Amino acid sequence: MDKTSTVKKIKTKISKTRLEYIFRLVGRIICLLVCILMLIFKSEDMSILEGMNFFKGFSMYHIIWIIWIIDMILQLIPVKDKIPLGSQKLFKLRFKPIREKINYQALKEYVVSTTKAAYKIFLIWVALLAVLGGLYWGGIIGNSVLFIISVFFYVCDLICVLIWCPFRLIMKNKCCTTCRIFNWDHLMMFTPMIFIIGFYSISLIVMAFAVWLVWEFCVMVYPERFWEYSNAALQCSQCTDKLCTQYCKKLRK
Repeated sequence: MDKTSTVKKIKTKISKTRLEYIFRLVGRIICLLVCILMLIFKSEDMSILEGMNFFKGFSMYHIIWIIWIIDMILQLIPVKDKIPLGSQKLFKLRFKPIREKINYQALKEYVVSTTKAAYKIFLIWVALLAVLGGLYWGGIIGNSVLFIISVFFYVCDLICVLIWCPFRLIMKNKCCTTCRIFNWDHLMMFTPMIFIIGFYSISLIVMAFAVWLVWEFCVMVYPERFWEYSNAALQCSQCTDKLCTQYCKKLRK
């Protein structure tokens, strides 16, 4: 096999993890479309968002809630396989120390710079929530629209992973595996529902905040797990997920 055909084969090969994420994206798009249709034709079911109505029956929205809760639980426990390294790199189980001595000064500078970038995104998100809050309290949008926005962000989460991520413009990370804010996803998804007073929204936001808190704690206490020059598992040559669209090019360097 010549070099050209080999390169072509590498370019066209899709990893198992990436293929699984493509199916997940399709599933999330279907979920969004179904939720929009439900809002149009069965808007009364959205009452689940209010107060303790969560416990007054069972609907499709309960299934979505269960899926979201399970996703967040999996971010809180170490899993050797199935879960992308980018989400699991906070755990010792997925840490692979480099052979050379770690440059702790460079590591400190990396953590500081990426944390500053992360909180720029945090401030942008707070500004977005302020706009949504203004629209909500102004009576322009209601509980159902905030829920649909969260489901829309649920779709956007995988678009960021598989196609293009606007946050990279600020974070400057090369891929999702090395992303400083990988496990911020659920908190960013569910915070549009922060204005809804009900078990459904509050339970999701509290759980998402717990995931975020554990992540941030580990960044501060175990920073070496989050940097590719201290954790060899994050390096392109060691990549097993291959979620990044450019991973083949990096591996050939």
